[in-house]
Amino acid sequence: MGDALGVIGGGQLGRYFVLAAQAMGYRVVVLEPDPQSPAGAVADEHIMAPYDDPDALAQLANLCCAATVEFENPSVAALELLERQIVVRPSSAAVAIVQDRRSEKRFCSENGLAIAPFAIIEAPSDIAAAIQQPLFPGIIKTARLGYDGKGQRRIDHAEQLADAFVALGSVPCVLEQLVPLDAELSVVIARGGDGEMAMFVTTHNVHINGILDSSTAPYADDVIAHKAQAVAVHIAKRLNYVGVLGVEFFVSDSKLLVNEIAPRPHNSAHWTLNAARTSQFEQQVRTLVGAPLGDSAMTHPAVAMVNLLGDRWQHGELQTDIARSNPNAHLHLYGKSEARPGRKMGHLTVVGNRAAGVLAAAHQLRDDITVQS
Repeated sequence: MGDALGVIGGGQLGRYFVLAAQAMGYRVVVLEPDPQSPAGAVADEHIMAPYDDPDALAQLANLCCAATVEFENPSVAALELLERQIVVRPSSAAVAIVQDRRSEKRFCSENGLAIAPFAIIEAPSDIAAAIQQPLFPGIIKTARLGYDGKGQRRIDHAEQLADAFVALGSVPCVLEQLVPLDAELSVVIARGGDGEMAMFVTTHNVHINGILDSSTAPYADDVIAHKAQAVAVHIAKRLNYVGVLGVEFFVSDSKLLVNEIAPRPHNSAHWTLNAARTSQFEQQVRTLVGAPLGDSAMTHPAVAMVNLLGDRWQHGELQTDIARSNPNAHLHLYGKSEARPGRKMGHLTVVGNRAAGVLAAAHQLRDDITVQS
């Protein structure tokens, strides 16, 4: 067993974990097959192999004293293998529940958490029962692997369900009723092995085409915000969770519904890099090594984050100097080699005194730095 920290996954969430751990004095090893991954580029060592490769996992366990994940779909069997050798946080048991929408929905139902009406469709024989329920219009999502609008289809009428199931590969799916949305929120919480918890303020999110576009903190409705935090605490306890956890919510007709649970830091809390005393990534390191959690309080009255998708590069490189000359703005680029439409290439954070003001400023700055046709 080595003295470094390991992370399975090489995306931007892993990149920020690596940078946070290194700033705290740790060496970091990344297991990621992509030789050009954002996390691998900054790691002390990059094991380029599939996430479930036995030899790579043995190497990771030999080099590291503890390991974490940066995405929600690692092999549970691989995590179980690692757990027999080193500390793994979050646990394979927790990841197994939240990486599959079927078990996630069952977990929420069994623990008294309000969610949108749903049906599980694992085979064509399940369709007849599903279309008898008042779930339309709805969205059918693959039980595994769907993210950022992928692996899902909107269904306006029951007659469309069978074709949509086939179009998604006839793999196990969850059909969710589309509920009227007042708002979309998220809460990110850190929980240590001793049960200590630190929570960031509730964040207001806006999605476009299933991809997060902007996040603003704090959310204006204190009653809803505090209720969302309480639900996140309940989820973390019931999962016996250790690590950083993201919980997404819908507010529908003033009612709070759990949407999804992410066993990792969350895109909507990227603002913590510039507007919290301890970022979500430093908290991830602290939960992994058993250190006391940091202060999660905001350092500014309001903050907004807007994502930079690959579409922004279609007419040329961003005019980054404009962002860097703004004293209230912070530009983050993830070091990805190819800007593809819908791909998260970076984000902008703007701090200030009012939520509406910082969000408008962030949108304007994003437009300002984008080369127009």
